[in-house]
Amino acid sequence: MLYDAYEFQRSVLASAGAWANFGAGMLQNPANPFAYFGGGTVMASALEVFAHAAAPRGKPAFGLDRTIVDGREVDVIEEIVLQKPFGQLKRFVRKGVTGGPKLLIVAPMSGHFATLLRGTVERMLPTCDVYITDWRDARQVPLSEGFFDLDDYVDYLVEFMEAIGPGAHMLAVCQPSVPCYAAAALMSADKNPCRPKTLTMMGGPIDTREAPTAVNTLATERPHAWFSQNVIATVPMMYPGAGRRVYPGFLQLTGFMSMNLGNHMMSHWQMFKHLVRGDGESAEATKEFYDEYRSVCDMTEEFYLQTIDVVFQEHKLPKGEMTHRGRAIDLGAITDIALLAVEGERDDISGIGQTKAALTLATNLPDEKKQYLLAEGVGHYGIFNGSKWRDRIAPVVERWIADHD
Repeated sequence: MLYDAYEFQRSVLASAGAWANFGAGMLQNPANPFAYFGGGTVMASALEVFAHAAAPRGKPAFGLDRTIVDGREVDVIEEIVLQKPFGQLKRFVRKGVTGGPKLLIVAPMSGHFATLLRGTVERMLPTCDVYITDWRDARQVPLSEGFFDLDDYVDYLVEFMEAIGPGAHMLAVCQPSVPCYAAAALMSADKNPCRPKTLTMMGGPIDTREAPTAVNTLATERPHAWFSQNVIATVPMMYPGAGRRVYPGFLQLTGFMSMNLGNHMMSHWQMFKHLVRGDGESAEATKEFYDEYRSVCDMTEEFYLQTIDVVFQEHKLPKGEMTHRGRAIDLGAITDIALLAVEGERDDISGIGQTKAALTLATNLPDEKKQYLLAEGVGHYGIFNGSKWRDRIAPVVERWIADHD
């Protein structure tokens, strides 16, 4: 019922948004005499903001067609290296460019598409042969494809690293820090030649007992049964994954929006003022951000609930109790994978110390293969996107990869 009610509301808003967009266009048309009255501009701007907020959104495109390598512009094409039911391994091929460190960027499976890391990919393209985990919206996966949980996530990572081949590096952004760390430990224990040379973890919940945030508190103050009964819904019949039990992306988005509701309202107020003043460039920047931010996807019930239990409620990885298909995950098996932990001073999703804990847990890794970076004045999103990522954090990541390539 929850999902059906959402779809009904979405349909109504989409219709209203279409009419609002039509009205804004009419009021901005030079042939319309009302466009020259002051009230017409204000009304058109208000309608445009509403239309943008109400518009339905699908999976965005990366749109990374070019990059600069050694001072020259080269074309970039997307290539699917390995395709699986719940995700695919995508490579950004720089035409005419060979060599460079192979880098797997592991996108979070947390309600957004991998395109949320567009800025991360774009910044690393000039120096690295970049791959990314392109996770699939669970509502688009038929029930016949089976289920997907945290163990499957780790399996996918191992398969992706093997598909890339020996000598690659891994970068985990937020949520995947835990399964990436687990995969690195398993591959190390197995002496897998495709284990990563370096693992960079950025704003990840390795040990959520350190500096708990509002997100951590939400995950721990309610029992497992509450999440199962209140945030899990069934995919409606209109989607390929009809009947699949999921944690809907729209619920995840609602939670994140409510955490900083005042900031989001101010962003839209600023966009409205930009439109009234005719500052289309500034308004477009806000639109582009929210086009990506509001493009959400569903997670499978089993993956979401297992993550709540293992990562946030029972803290199994830092306690040494996490298993993969019944096999204990021994972080002490990591002896030659260089670890870089990156945290943001103002991160309200993963508190200071949660990612840094990974360095302490690798008890048999030499200190020279460990590094920690606390990015001052940086929030969660700024760790992997924006000017602070490009100018202050990415250079550290690049040096770390180059030093251990």
